[in-house]
Amino acid sequence: MKRLILCAALGAGLMVATEARASVTVIGGGLAEACSKAALGGQSEYRYEAACTQSIEQEQLSNRDRAGTFVNRGILKLRRLDYAAATKDFDKAVRVKPDLGEAYVNRGAASIGQHRYADGLSDLNKGLQLGIEEPAKAYYNRAIAYEGLDDIKSAYFDYQKAVELSPDWPAPKAELARFHVQPK
Repeated sequence: MKRLILCAALGAGLMVATEARASVTVIGGGLAEACSKAALGGQSEYRYEAACTQSIEQEQLSNRDRAGTFVNRGILKLRRLDYAAATKDFDKAVRVKPDLGEAYVNRGAASIGQHRYADGLSDLNKGLQLGIEEPAKAYYNRAIAYEGLDDIKSAYFDYQKAVELSPDWPAPKAELARFHVQPK
């Protein structure tokens, strides 16, 4: 029986962890849609966060759109590495809509940014269980969490799954390049 030995050089993964966020699309015009577009478009400026806040405070939103706007505002904070504030928004999204997988995936990413890998892993698993629009991002972040927990084999397989789900995304391919698989 052949066994594989997986080795990875740690370090590169955590720098890229904040690239893998799962935003929530909100349509219908207004500030919630502007907030959604900012999150989807890679923005992080405070003016977009202000639009998200104004939407939450002033617009009539469905529970899904309200929770999505909390997620999107949290993503803007996550991009600025404000993990604590981002986590508060993801917590609010979970309270508004407990079945919104993106809230858990992003809260998991914030935990990873704070080196709380076990917490991140739990949230990522919950998000995947609930279903999300971009599962490759969850698998990518889960791989980073596994690396942080020294579970290199699981990390390797999750990076592979991320590549399988999103073959044009270079980040998981770059992470896989760090691994050396040897027959045992």
